Amino acid sequence: MTSLPLTILHEQPADGPAIERLQERAFGPGRYARSAYRLREGVAFDPQLSFTAQVGTLLVGSNRMTPITIGGASVQLLGPLVVDPAFMNRGIGRALIHASLEAAAAAGHRLVMLVGDEPYYARMGFARIPEGRVTMPGPVDPARMLWRELAAGAAETVGGRAWKAF
Repeated sequence: MTSLPLTILHEQPADGPAIERLQERAFGPGRYARSAYRLREGVAFDPQLSFTAQVGTLLVGSNRMTPITIGGASVQLLGPLVVDPAFMNRGIGRALIHASLEAAAAAGHRLVMLVGDEPYYARMGFARIPEGRVTMPGPVDPARMLWRELAAGAAETVGGRAWKAF
């Protein structure tokens, strides 16, 4: 964890502009072409499962969770997870993910998916989705498609096309 005076809070509507600026700095404009962004497009993230990290009054990180479906099954899509580059490698990303996963489990959600780096997310219980089990709207490296069960056996029968939940 971090020795910074870090506060993890539910994302508030007023946080939107700061989060957008942080995502722009971290990911650039090409982020909108990524498959995971296509799933989020036009779908509201869940504010009860989405958090910010603040050091004092400075917003230094954010994680959102967005409802999607995979072959008709309800799943939460984690991300984008973003931490200000000046505050990276201090446990902020892990703290944000932990808050979102804990809130999702408490709300009764059973499965969380993301597209990301397996070595990083595996430390938080995410595992690679078996190849061919889930398809995305657009190209994505299958090795980066990960999920984590919040309830035992939640992924056993889930498969098919990942798509927006409305």
